[in-house]
Amino acid sequence: MDTDTEDQPGCYFNKTVKFFYDNSGKNISTYWRKRDYVVVTLGMAVCIIVILANIMVMTAIFINRRFHFPIYYLLGNLAAADLFAGTSYLFLMFHTGPWTIKLTKLKWFVRQGLIDTSLTASVINLLAIAVERHQTIFTMQLHSTMTNRRVVLLILGIWAVAIVMGLVPTMGWHCLCDLDDCSTMAPMYSRKYLIFWAVLNLLTFSIMVAVYTRIFWYVRHKSHRMSQHTTQAKHKETVENLMKTVVMILGAFVICWTPGLVVLLLDGLDCEQCKVLRYEKYFLILAECNSLVNPIIYSYRDKDMRRTFRRILCCLCPARCRRIAADPDSGARFNTLEQEVLSETCVTHHPHSQHHSHHHSYHAAAGDHKNGVADGRVGGGGGRGGKVTH
Repeated sequence: MDTDTEDQPGCYFNKTVKFFYDNSGKNISTYWRKRDYVVVTLGMAVCIIVILANIMVMTAIFINRRFHFPIYYLLGNLAAADLFAGTSYLFLMFHTGPWTIKLTKLKWFVRQGLIDTSLTASVINLLAIAVERHQTIFTMQLHSTMTNRRVVLLILGIWAVAIVMGLVPTMGWHCLCDLDDCSTMAPMYSRKYLIFWAVLNLLTFSIMVAVYTRIFWYVRHKSHRMSQHTTQAKHKETVENLMKTVVMILGAFVICWTPGLVVLLLDGLDCEQCKVLRYEKYFLILAECNSLVNPIIYSYRDKDMRRTFRRILCCLCPARCRRIAADPDSGARFNTLEQEVLSETCVTHHPHSQHHSHHHSYHAAAGDHKNGVADGRVGGGGGRGGKVTH
């Protein structure tokens, strides 16, 4: 794409990135303004926080056996997509502003393709979660009976589709041979591609909202019957807590990404009165913040996830971990299970307490498994595919 051969008739393969920006009317700053420094600095800070937060989510799901179920694997893959998004935006921060003019066309397509790939991975993953929740709740199960092998294949399929979608413009659906079709926001992207991209994602959003609406109507219809039985009431509460968390994740995603997709659609439709460049950076920042929202939702909704986060942070600061576990006054800030987690984390520093810690943790875990969980966390409790009969 960036060769020294002559352009084909009607094509502009050897033109610089600046040529296409000038053609679309999108100005590239040739020097660093105060606004550029602020945007890049804040953008890099947010990206680093996004990367670290989602690494923590993935680590929590990996080390906590309570999360070893298909729904959590998909949520972990969503965290991986957010991690990829944070990395993509970090790459963007290093190749934006005055740096844009120095980009080759290939590097520009890579910059845009990374963001497209991260969005596609998130959208497909959320769709997979919607289907999984629909299947489990309509069969009155907490967890899917899907095997680990199928989950892995599903995750690999999600990323394969995401990568292909991210490569579509690079592979030919661009405007290098049709300058009149070049978009304003992405000067080397075809307007037709932007329309396709925006409509596809907005349609997927609509499907997911419809699926969750149907699930909620079903849960509400069954709630009166289940509330008559204690066991079923606990199961219903746990299912509803899980649904609320997933819907919060979906809602945050739709809120953060819909404005940007609508602007892309307007750009694709060549709406000159819309002044899409005025809102571009704001909606880009809003979309970036979505990758930070999910870890916050997990922390707010899921007590097990909070405990696991504390365990991870405790491992990063073992000296503080020892003080908290050994000091009864400081331990009063935590409940029984949280103290056990801290003690387990510090067991390597207190070898004489290893047997007692393991013995006590076994019975606590067994009690949790026996009694079930309906305390507001994402899920947990119950066996794989535990079905409730009416």
